[in-house]
Amino acid sequence: MDNRSHRVVVNGAKSCWKGITSGVPQESVLGPILFNIFIYDVDIGIESMLIKFAEDTKLGGVATSLEDRDIIQNDLSKLEKWSEVNRMKFNKEKCKVLHLGRNNQFHTYKMGSDCLGRSMAERDLGVIVDHKVNMSQQCDAAAKKANMILACINRCVVSKTREVILPLYSALVRPQLEYCVQFWAPHFKKDVEKLERGQRRATRMIKGLENMTYEARLHELGLFSLEKRRLRGDMIAVFKYLKRGHKEEGEKLFLL
Repeated sequence: MDNRSHRVVVNGAKSCWKGITSGVPQESVLGPILFNIFIYDVDIGIESMLIKFAEDTKLGGVATSLEDRDIIQNDLSKLEKWSEVNRMKFNKEKCKVLHLGRNNQFHTYKMGSDCLGRSMAERDLGVIVDHKVNMSQQCDAAAKKANMILACINRCVVSKTREVILPLYSALVRPQLEYCVQFWAPHFKKDVEKLERGQRRATRMIKGLENMTYEARLHELGLFSLEKRRLRGDMIAVFKYLKRGHKEEGEKLFLL
């Protein structure tokens, strides 16, 4: 938005008006809508795949030849030009190149005169993806968060009854182990066990269940293992892609 100005008011004292060169009003109802309008045309003329989510923008493509590399580079140049015209600079220190695939040629890409740094793993909307599309790092991060919260509950909560621990686990711990898990579900046994260990530990904390086996504790609490919950989530996701709201995208994923 152009021709905007602002000032600061503290206890009735007002600063001078200052012009704002770009951006949208922060912490406002219209802010997200105005921002979406502002970046609406960022993908015009882009040949590669461009994904926008709030202020995060991802450009992706298959580069098996020099021509493919040039297409991606031209798209990066278009994005750089768009940022200059709209006075909305990309943070190039946070812009990284993640090469995927065994036979990747690791081309170098630029935005303006700056070469973009190469990354071996990147966190995208809370999920860590590495250059081998190996989700072990994400499993490690999820298990670590869950264990930290469990340790805090164990230290700070006096009562260890199921009426107290089970709601805390369901609300605070399990979401850490299942956030976007249909995307990064573990494939290695060590990762499956690492995630399951969080629920094992939580159920063992409950008074009266300490000496039961893990399976007996789950039965007593009416819970399923995390592995079974992931399978159920996978089946629900497939159903949505085949029959419900994501049917159009599902037709591109499955051949029936």
